[in-house]
Amino acid sequence: MNETSRTARRRGLGPKPRGIAVAALVAAGALVCLVVAFRPGGHQADAGRTSATAAAGSRGTQDPGRAAPAASMSAAATRSPGPTSSPAVTARPSTTSARPSAPDTPRTTARTASLAGRIRPGTDYRGVATTYDAGNGDGSCSYGPSSDVLTAAMNHTDYETSAACGAYVLVRAADGATVTVRITNECPTGCAPGQLDLSAQAFARLAAPSAGRIPITWKLLSPGASGTVALRYKTGSSRYWCAVQVIGHRNPVARLELRTAGGWRSLPRTEYNYFLAEDGGGCGGTVRITDIYGERLTAEGIALRPDVVQTTRLQFARH
Repeated sequence: MNETSRTARRRGLGPKPRGIAVAALVAAGALVCLVVAFRPGGHQADAGRTSATAAAGSRGTQDPGRAAPAASMSAAATRSPGPTSSPAVTARPSTTSARPSAPDTPRTTARTASLAGRIRPGTDYRGVATTYDAGNGDGSCSYGPSSDVLTAAMNHTDYETSAACGAYVLVRAADGATVTVRITNECPTGCAPGQLDLSAQAFARLAAPSAGRIPITWKLLSPGASGTVALRYKTGSSRYWCAVQVIGHRNPVARLELRTAGGWRSLPRTEYNYFLAEDGGGCGGTVRITDIYGERLTAEGIALRPDVVQTTRLQFARH
């Protein structure tokens, strides 16, 4: 090798091809970044992640391995967000958390929908009126003897397992005569849907007793003048078994609940107009009742005293 070649190598002229390769790699890297940054449908957040990945790549092969778990975490967090998600993930909107939770739905529904059964507010019903001897005023609703003579027995279908008990109904005859009655009894299966069996006194307000059977229309009322709600435990009730009845309510009752150590317990309704707790859970204590409009009344301190009418200062609103 001559002196000129040795001098060129000492001056650093030999490594020129290496510099060209480095420059080419840098240019290629910049081109890749531009292509990724300006790909169709790219968002600002995606551009930020691309820049971060490019910067990480310049440090070695370990950081590109971190980028993959981050993308996987985003997908998992979208399906099931949780408290362990990173701030970057939880800041992104989640379609799962945007939907109302299951406990919220029943509450919203209760506030906006009527809880009425077959007999609904604002609806006119057609049928016939017949008459029967109401005796001392007692009947299937188990209210007991009463001096109220303007009562009626609801047909079996619209009685709906005692849901009609205590409802006030405005009855109108074909000639326009009217009478308001309270449902205290059930007319047997021989009574057709829409039929009301009126006390003799109530029927006489519409037609002569000799008529026996007349066409009518009727609708649910929420009367203006009313006392307060009372509660009564059925005879034989104890902390092992009890049945609770609501008396004197302005609007039909849709639900009765007892407060227990685990929360409110909704009781099933019997055909004799009591709400039944067969195992005694919640018997003797706080009672919550709900009318068909969704209004709730909570009565505290209702002692477990069978066959005793316990009054409250509560009453449902008029509609």
